[in-house]
Amino acid sequence: MRVRLPSYEQRPVANPERARSRPHAGRRSRARDREDRPAIHLYEELDLLKPAARSKGRYRLYGPEALLRIRWIGKLQDLGFSLTDIKAIVKDFEAEGRGGSAPSAMVKVREVYKKKLDETRVQIERLRALENEILASLEYLDTCDSVCEPDKLLPACNSCDHHAPEQEVPDLVAGFRT
Repeated sequence: MRVRLPSYEQRPVANPERARSRPHAGRRSRARDREDRPAIHLYEELDLLKPAARSKGRYRLYGPEALLRIRWIGKLQDLGFSLTDIKAIVKDFEAEGRGGSAPSAMVKVREVYKKKLDETRVQIERLRALENEILASLEYLDTCDSVCEPDKLLPACNSCDHHAPEQEVPDLVAGFRT
């Protein structure tokens, strides 16, 4: 099976009024393909994707493995890998595959994924700490909203007496007081 990228020229429409009032699946598909086309060309330039062939009309023809590769690239980008990182992963994998065994190539891929997992877990911990800081700030500010007098001026907040003296002011709130 081959996948052919569609032509991106405007196609004539039999009934322009009807076409404007109700977009059909083909038009939505072409709009999405227009967004994907530059990305696919960039993947080709970076040797991340190769068309299987060209049609007589000079369309690039892709096999089903290309769709899998495009999804894979997207997932790696979602994980935070840049296209340069992905190119290095592919290059290392292919070099290992040419000179070594499949298991040794998979070990390299596993190492890359394990490192990314470790980095992701550290980032999740940072985000959890930030979440706790935001929650503490919201709780602190709820007191201001419910207890503070409406005519109190902002400079008076530097010495607020509506919070317990031992209650620490969250950094996200204290930053406004400086």
